[in-house]
Amino acid sequence: MKARKVKVCGMRDPENIRGVLEAAPEYLGYIFYPKSKRFVGENPDSSIFSLVPESTQKVAVFVNEELEKVLAICRNFQLQVAQLHGQESPAYCQQVRQAGLTVFKAFSVDDQFDFSVLKAYESVVDYFLFDTKGKLPGGTGLKFNWDILKNYTLKLPFLLSGGIGPDDVEALSQLEHDQLFAFDINSGFELEPALKDVGQVKVFISQIRKNSI
Repeated sequence: MKARKVKVCGMRDPENIRGVLEAAPEYLGYIFYPKSKRFVGENPDSSIFSLVPESTQKVAVFVNEELEKVLAICRNFQLQVAQLHGQESPAYCQQVRQAGLTVFKAFSVDDQFDFSVLKAYESVVDYFLFDTKGKLPGGTGLKFNWDILKNYTLKLPFLLSGGIGPDDVEALSQLEHDQLFAFDINSGFELEPALKDVGQVKVFISQIRKNSI
């Protein structure tokens, strides 16, 4: 397993963020989707963004949001990455990227997922994110069949999401895919929505790095 990065998503509590940052994740995610249990709110406390060091990139998660609102939120809170978790078109993604943001484009995966749909996005986003397909947008807290990743043959790197928990380090370390870039963790490490078990996050990140080559 080559070196992998970690994104901790669904953050909004300042003290909890401080604890998680002690593990130095490469990415920290904030959900700007009002229907999510981890929604940061209409007027989030700016400290949840300002206390994050430059070594950790801040990711804003959106679902079918208006383009101007995406750009305004990322600009106002100095967020470097826009994660697009809806049915955003390639043209939409390209506009977000042209505004200077890194773009994660999320896709919901199941056993019937057709990876050929990604081709249209390959030149207009920076990374793909593969999550488990559910009835509603956003994460399900469940895993999909990771074996299906062998069907992904494009050169764009991707983040793996969906139901990853503290006990998955060994299985993750055995995943072999040249484009696997990072692991995205969220509900599997929570005490309650948007509140992470800092100890478990620290152990997970430490073990992932120890098992990386």
